[in-house]
Amino acid sequence: MEIQLTTPLSDSDIKKLKIGDKVLFSGTIYTGRDAAHKRLFELLKKNETLPIDLRGAVIYYVGPAPAKPGYPIGPAGPTTSYRMDPYAPLMLNHGLKGMIGKGNRGEEVLDAIKKYKGLYFVTPGGIAALIAKSVKSVEIVAYEDLGTEAIRKLEVENFPCIVANDCHGGDLFEEGIKKYARA
Repeated sequence: MEIQLTTPLSDSDIKKLKIGDKVLFSGTIYTGRDAAHKRLFELLKKNETLPIDLRGAVIYYVGPAPAKPGYPIGPAGPTTSYRMDPYAPLMLNHGLKGMIGKGNRGEEVLDAIKKYKGLYFVTPGGIAALIAKSVKSVEIVAYEDLGTEAIRKLEVENFPCIVANDCHGGDLFEEGIKKYARA
């Protein structure tokens, strides 16, 4: 069963989800990678205004390829999430609710997900063209000088992902290791 969610996310949305749940997002998702996260982090540390509202927001760790004519975005596969680990706890503390990427997260991020009621979603690599089909519009909202790493506002419909880390302490990566270690 797939769970339909609309952004921004609320604490009640977050609490309902468990690892392994398949989610289809609709609404607004922001993109951001290392360089953008570093800039947001620096603004948060200085208590300055961010170019996006993190409250209830979902950030997709992606640097999309250029769009072909007639499409809003090119292939948009996830990037490795651990590179955003130094920034994620502070962003979760300021209202970020969801992060989408690939690969597992560090202990500090997992603790912050539990503490601030967040979620980490994965979407498999290799489906970049399929993911792009769920993007209905794209707008650069910050750091255009970063090129593909600029922060973009994506309007999405049925954007597919899977809950990898939930606010209850569930960890899909750890559960997978346990499952196959018993086999």
